[in-house]
Amino acid sequence: MAEKLKKGNLYEMEVHDMAFGGKGLSRWETEQGQFIIFIPNTIPGQTISARIVKLRKRHAEARLMKVLRSSDLEIETGYQEVSGAPFATLSMEKQRFYKQRDSLDQFSRIGHKEIAEVFTEYIPSPKDWAYRNKMEYSFSAIIWGHEEDKAIDGFGLGFKRRGMWWCVDDLKKPSGLFDIEFESKLQEIKKYCEASGLTAWHAPKAHGFFRSMVVRYSFAEDKFLIALQTSSADQGRFDMIDFAGFLDGLFPMRIAGVIHTVNDHEGDRFDYMEGASRLISGQDHLFEELCGLKFKISLSSFFQTNPASAEKLYTSVIDLSQSLPNEGVIMDLFCGTGTIAQLLARAIKGPKIIGVDIEESSISDARMNAHLNGLDDVEFHAADVGKFLAEHPEYKGQISTIILDPPRAGIAPKSLVKVIELNAENIIYVSCNPSTQARDTTILKEAGYVLTHYHLVDQFPHTSHIEGVALFSRPVSE
Repeated sequence: MAEKLKKGNLYEMEVHDMAFGGKGLSRWETEQGQFIIFIPNTIPGQTISARIVKLRKRHAEARLMKVLRSSDLEIETGYQEVSGAPFATLSMEKQRFYKQRDSLDQFSRIGHKEIAEVFTEYIPSPKDWAYRNKMEYSFSAIIWGHEEDKAIDGFGLGFKRRGMWWCVDDLKKPSGLFDIEFESKLQEIKKYCEASGLTAWHAPKAHGFFRSMVVRYSFAEDKFLIALQTSSADQGRFDMIDFAGFLDGLFPMRIAGVIHTVNDHEGDRFDYMEGASRLISGQDHLFEELCGLKFKISLSSFFQTNPASAEKLYTSVIDLSQSLPNEGVIMDLFCGTGTIAQLLARAIKGPKIIGVDIEESSISDARMNAHLNGLDDVEFHAADVGKFLAEHPEYKGQISTIILDPPRAGIAPKSLVKVIELNAENIIYVSCNPSTQARDTTILKEAGYVLTHYHLVDQFPHTSHIEGVALFSRPVSE
């Protein structure tokens, strides 16, 4: 009989299964009966050391501290283990199995048994590796010593170690998530910066010079836009012009622009702000293509992280839209930079197309890119979705299709009520969180909608994230 679980204690345990959201599941026998322990970022079959962080009557949550023995399911990748790819050593076949099983279970376990009948396909990412178009690398004066198995002083450039905001895992070989050549030469960038004699950021003490480096990549142009973020201390001792020249020599013909931005705040969130940022060389933007459309992207622009998979996602949404009768308005809510709205405008002629999003910068980008693509007849509005719908009752009963693509938290209940009141014939609901999507399905079904189609699109290999696309239709009156 295993010992009683106590919050804060460290335990050795085996991971028996995987639950939704990439949480490993361990079964722990106690005198009080069996506990289920959820441990994020673990793989079935692993033996791990984990610390209990939450304790309930019959389940607990733990934080992974160390993998003691690998699982038989794991494979060699040749890439460095990083926090942003917790399941990189799990085969793609197994990753897809768990994502599909656990996503559909979010529906069936709350009564939506029809999900098995309406589910059509799992669309994998066209690229399993090097699929990301943006990365942020952190500098740190505290690095993880793998031989010492603890944090040590040093000069690091890589990713924050999971659960340790003050410590960086030095990236000594590619992570497999970003451009392979770039990450293969990251150590050369680190050596250049370290040779300046200036220090890396020390998060607990909130001082140092080098803070982070954000890199955007255009697959269409095969170019990088690089921003170095530093503190204002000792700026005069670092030659940004020479640094830009060094990058040009390191990646010939692949540097679109180099930007320097200053941040003296304790928090290390990257912000590209006017006044605090300046263009050192080249240009401050890139161009990317999706489904034949062209998009201008700055450092602060929102853009899909995996363009190849985003094309699959958007194509599936457009195909669904084209299969529906579209005699009224088509409304793209939570439209972001308006990609879906623009693709709809190109594919479906006739209906008025409207995009709405609360972020003014996103709507500004949407209008600019629509003009760039010769699609000036699409309407974009910067507004809270709920307020926009309340202020425009004239659309009630005039909408044939609504596209919903909300944040991970899903749609606010009041906003969803406003959507339902529009009485659209069809709703295509795109979600990066099948759990909240299943929750909102209950509300839509209570309002008379029927779930008629569901499929999954994998945009983030080696993580637990997955996109679900659902079609809800009102029954046709006889």
